[in-house]
Amino acid sequence: MTATADGSEAIPASRLRLAEVVRVGLHALATRRLRAALSALGIAIGIASLVSVLGLSESSRSDLIDQIDALGTNLLTVSPGTGFGAGDASLPQTATSTIGRLPTVEATSAVYAVDAGVYRNDLVPANLTGGISVYATDTRLMETLNGSMAHGSFLSEAQRDYPAAVVGAVAAERLGIRDLETPVRVWLGDRWVNVAGVLDTFALAADLDRAVLIGDRAAEEYYDVDLEPAAIYIRVDRRYLDGTRDLLPATIDPENPEEVEVSRPSDLLEAQAAAESTFTALFLGLGAVALLVGAIGIANVMVIGVMERRGEIGLRRAIGATRAHIRRQFLTEALTLAATGGIAGTLLGVAATYSYSAVQGWRVIIPPVAIGGGIAAAVVIGAVAGIYPAIRAARMSPTEALRSD
Repeated sequence: MTATADGSEAIPASRLRLAEVVRVGLHALATRRLRAALSALGIAIGIASLVSVLGLSESSRSDLIDQIDALGTNLLTVSPGTGFGAGDASLPQTATSTIGRLPTVEATSAVYAVDAGVYRNDLVPANLTGGISVYATDTRLMETLNGSMAHGSFLSEAQRDYPAAVVGAVAAERLGIRDLETPVRVWLGDRWVNVAGVLDTFALAADLDRAVLIGDRAAEEYYDVDLEPAAIYIRVDRRYLDGTRDLLPATIDPENPEEVEVSRPSDLLEAQAAAESTFTALFLGLGAVALLVGAIGIANVMVIGVMERRGEIGLRRAIGATRAHIRRQFLTEALTLAATGGIAGTLLGVAATYSYSAVQGWRVIIPPVAIGGGIAAAVVIGAVAGIYPAIRAARMSPTEALRSD
């Protein structure tokens, strides 16, 4: 104690250390466990939503980018024009060989439409095609599309000359072909054809997933097919991709270049990645709404707590606690609720990202900003939500608080 001017001893100012503020705040929450848990849960749900959305978005985008890189962005697809005035456009039979002479072309392969149905057996009605198309092709298709086999093998050079089939992934499912451990035949046109292989999904040529492929020379001999390409797949030197794309129509059909359509299949995957970014922004908005609801819940609990604890506030003020001490206590309670919810929500979001990514077979990527930002956002929201209740509690008159209790 220190002496005053009149010789009496002055009462020292009330002090409340940080550790004491935390202990008092935690004790107050411990006496209202259910209410505190429900308040923290609101913040946890909002933070979990934000963390999982960011994590799943990055994991999905990474998988898509890996897929694009593996399949290559230098694939071009040539097909007959479908625009206004194209009419019954078709590609010249010499298109494949003409394209192959371009110095920027690394690989090329074509498919030819076969007017025949394919069925699991010869008893299926002809109109029940299951939406399966039949195409003829050469042996370079797998190399050009960077494809892979699920079962069996692709058409060999010898199999180009007699009917042997390779079945797309979707077509195999519709035909009930699960594996080739025992020999499998399909009824193609008016004859039985042995199945040599089943393809994995073609990410850059989805039409072939619903198709059955046979050799081009076999199609010409056994199914009377005119080898006019239905589509031509081209691998181009990446450095000259745009220039080659512009040059192809006039190279393939100098008289009617407008009847030749050139597209890049990987554009669809890149558009899909852009669309996923849009949905990510939408889900982040929904997560922010959930976080706002959690903040309102904390503010509501704190305001109710101030009203219920007026006697405690008045007693503490009466024995020396300052307004600053009361503000710190209630602000500490709000921050504790928010931080607890933020940490729990972050862990929940990380767990959800790991679980879903594992099911989808994606590489798990959780941006550091999602973890650090999630906890920081929770603390900031807790501080904002706790400011008004803390100020309201601090402004209470000790005598009025005790009298109202």
